Amino acid sequence: MSTSWKSVLKLSSLTTGAGLAGWFAGKNYERHWGAAGQQLLRLQENDGRRSTAFGTNVKSMPGLPIFGTVSAASPIVPVDDPADMGAKLAVPESRVSQWFCCFLRPQIMKYGFPGLDHVRSYDDFVLSYDRRNRVAHWVFEHLTKDRLKHNDSIDRSKCDFTPDPSIHPFFRSDNSDYKRSGYDRGHLAAAGNHKLDQKHVQQTFYLTNMAPQVGVGFNRHSWNRLEKYVRKLTNVYKDVYVCTGPLYLPKMEPDGKKYVRYEVIGSNHVAVPTHFYKIVVGETADSKLEMEAFVMPNAPIDDNTPLQNFQVPPESIERAAGLLFFDKLSRNKLNKINGKKV
Repeated sequence: MSTSWKSVLKLSSLTTGAGLAGWFAGKNYERHWGAAGQQLLRLQENDGRRSTAFGTNVKSMPGLPIFGTVSAASPIVPVDDPADMGAKLAVPESRVSQWFCCFLRPQIMKYGFPGLDHVRSYDDFVLSYDRRNRVAHWVFEHLTKDRLKHNDSIDRSKCDFTPDPSIHPFFRSDNSDYKRSGYDRGHLAAAGNHKLDQKHVQQTFYLTNMAPQVGVGFNRHSWNRLEKYVRKLTNVYKDVYVCTGPLYLPKMEPDGKKYVRYEVIGSNHVAVPTHFYKIVVGETADSKLEMEAFVMPNAPIDDNTPLQNFQVPPESIERAAGLLFFDKLSRNKLNKINGKKV
């Protein structure tokens, strides 16, 4: 085989493993809104301030399609040696652009591709960064009991909130954006989930992993309570997979029309999500799979409110986020969703 053809095949392999993974990770699929999605919107429209945003009467939808474009187990880092897959950050935008220019429409895209949703592979979690809103689309984690054991070498006080230098300066958030904003820098991948190495916990303090969250009553209380609950699931399941992200939900205004309205903070206009979601898949020792899905409003919540009040059909989150989750997991492999038999 000629050297030129070997080069083409090698580049094609990288394109498949990296460029297409980045494309599907952030692609918003057009799907018809069904009962679950409408329910989620109606509850937000009726009362955007109620602490139990989805009430206690949310019913599990039968036959939920659990598929996904969020495949964080395959970070888009092109390497020749699989041992290097722990390697840091995602493919530089210029290289992704070159691949698409070469293989899709070489003349149309001669001078570059505007960009794809940026997937960042850190040492212990993966995220897709929304450059427009300066907040991640989603963050993906894998938790086990051993990975959460107390580690005396971990010192959270040594961690600083830091902009991710791999993000183009145009699209970064900065600590100054949060200053006097009234919002906390809220973790999406919780720092308490990453105790194997000081570097792991430090990386959770990158601002790419932050979102503006109400402090008292949410980030420091109910959201923290949900994070602790997820960690406790490692006592039940041998593996726990967690996907977390923001939502920007529409609300009915006095004129009878629906609007998506959210605040932005700082000179970089960091978006303040109206809600946050967390989807969890637990795998038992005998390989049974169970899923739980939560949505919480970015607002003060009574700390006595049961977490189960925030459980929603996973499909409703998919429709609202424009993402499909756990694409390698067929629905018929799930034993339970939100505690109910599938």
